[in-house]
Amino acid sequence: MEMIMPSGFFRKFILFMIQFFIKMQKYFFFPFFLVFVLVYASCSHESRMPAKGSSEIQALPPLTQSSAARFVKLALRCVQTEYPNKLSHVINGPEEVRSPRELHPVFFGCFDWHSCVHGHWLLVRMLKMFPEIPQADSVRAVLRDHFTPEKVAAEVAYLHRPNRRSFERTYGWAWLLKLQQELLTWDAPEGREWAAALQPLADAFVERYLDFLPRQGYPIRRGVHPNTAFGLIFALDYARTAGRKDLEEMIIRRARDYYLADTAAPARWEPDGDDFLSPTLQEASLMLRVLPREEFLPWLKAWLPGLDEGQPANLFTPADVTDRSDPKIVHLDGLNLSRAWCMFELAQALPPDDPAAPLLQQAATRHANATLPYVTSGNYEGEHWLASFAVYMYTIAGKN
Repeated sequence: MEMIMPSGFFRKFILFMIQFFIKMQKYFFFPFFLVFVLVYASCSHESRMPAKGSSEIQALPPLTQSSAARFVKLALRCVQTEYPNKLSHVINGPEEVRSPRELHPVFFGCFDWHSCVHGHWLLVRMLKMFPEIPQADSVRAVLRDHFTPEKVAAEVAYLHRPNRRSFERTYGWAWLLKLQQELLTWDAPEGREWAAALQPLADAFVERYLDFLPRQGYPIRRGVHPNTAFGLIFALDYARTAGRKDLEEMIIRRARDYYLADTAAPARWEPDGDDFLSPTLQEASLMLRVLPREEFLPWLKAWLPGLDEGQPANLFTPADVTDRSDPKIVHLDGLNLSRAWCMFELAQALPPDDPAAPLLQQAATRHANATLPYVTSGNYEGEHWLASFAVYMYTIAGKN
């Protein structure tokens, strides 16, 4: 047990009691004195304990080859796991009642199409960062098998059939462009080969953005797949990497239309029970990319007026995930990771002396640490996709 030395008034009082006891030599004082000391020690100990939720922030564990290998193991398994599978498939006739692998010869695994896309992104990203990773040969074999012109052509053909206009809009679109951006920035023969193979599918989704955005009158703000801000973030990153000025200009124009006048985000309402994206922070992350710095900083403070005080508190507090075997509740693990990457981005964008910067940095770390131990939870409901969110969070955090 830790001994706690009393101080100030209480120390003087205790010394007085000791002296009084010795002087009076009356034993009936001893029980009272003993109880007093024990009560004071207990209270002093409690006062020194950190308040609930205010414990010292643990550092973000580094992304090492060992931890990367654990993430790769999950993605390698899921991109080749056809079932269970949740198809987003409108059936035009009996001839289209087909298996996931027949419909999507590239992206048939990981429970759903978009998770399979970002599972492939994870494999490419980790192979680029850790070329000596133990599973490197297996990763190359899978990518070589999946990224062929013939299989990509089948994915493109799927999009061009009737009743496909809203397929994976815009979450899957965004992740496909993020995957292609990763390939385009890989200066290696295999990267260039696979980028060339995947380019027709990327082009098809660029055309869908260009067709859809002029007709989308209102943004979708929910913290799940159709979230407009998220869909525009990855598309804008791709447009700038690929030199698609038409897409870049379209996204900038529509982002301003949708979000420039926004103030006082209703962030106190977050999260919804199945969010994996923060509507508030995704919007801020998009506008960080869209607005010049001198315009973004005042916009951000108007959007989040309590930012300097870490308010609203629920936005800075990791979500509590009560059941990782539930496919919707486990979305909140994704929320913690996506909040973290947005907060890391915003902290990096603020001036060093801005009081919000360390608050965002600390909150980002808390959110990441709340979920990283559970990415490999043993439940496929989260394991088929959370590793991609973890790796993207590390990608952003590493830009510090």
